[in-house]
Amino acid sequence: MRVWFLSAGLALMCMAQNAAAGTVLIVGDSISAAFGLDTRQGWVALLEQRLKSEGFNDKVVNASISGDTSAGGQARLPALLAEHKPELVILELGGNDGLRGQLPTQLQQNLASMIDSSKASGAKVLLLGMQLPPNYGVRYTQAFAEVYTRLASEKSVPLVPFFLEGVGGHPEMMQADGIHPAVTAQGKLLENVWPTLKPLL
Repeated sequence: MRVWFLSAGLALMCMAQNAAAGTVLIVGDSISAAFGLDTRQGWVALLEQRLKSEGFNDKVVNASISGDTSAGGQARLPALLAEHKPELVILELGGNDGLRGQLPTQLQQNLASMIDSSKASGAKVLLLGMQLPPNYGVRYTQAFAEVYTRLASEKSVPLVPFFLEGVGGHPEMMQADGIHPAVTAQGKLLENVWPTLKPLL
């Protein structure tokens, strides 16, 4: 009888853990798609390892596409939300918008729409902020960076102010193209995100 109760108790614990497991959906560009690297080396793969090591059962769905813009992410998001029904959506977009000189106002509209859609589906949202190199001019780079802080405030979503903090502008942390983070930078990217991400799990 004691063995039966023990077995039943273990089964219930497993069921409870599985029920508590959620889905983390990452919608990003080449940085989260691990461009130029084996995807097993990217920060998203490191996140999956971190989740397991800390006892989280959450599933990670990486829907990042190299070269994607906020408009592309906005167009793809409804189908992703319907398919995966995530509890948490991480938005890592905007870098390509900035590199193409697109209007910050358009970036803000696209990200705002993605935040609203994610929330309407019942998901929490984590916004990863981006910044541009200074050669794009003070006015543009400032307006671009302010998009993320403004959205975080207006939409009441947590923000990582600069996802590439400690990586961007450091040649030893970048691939030869000077745009994409190297293998050595992936752990730093995860550390930039983890303190803000963990309380949302």
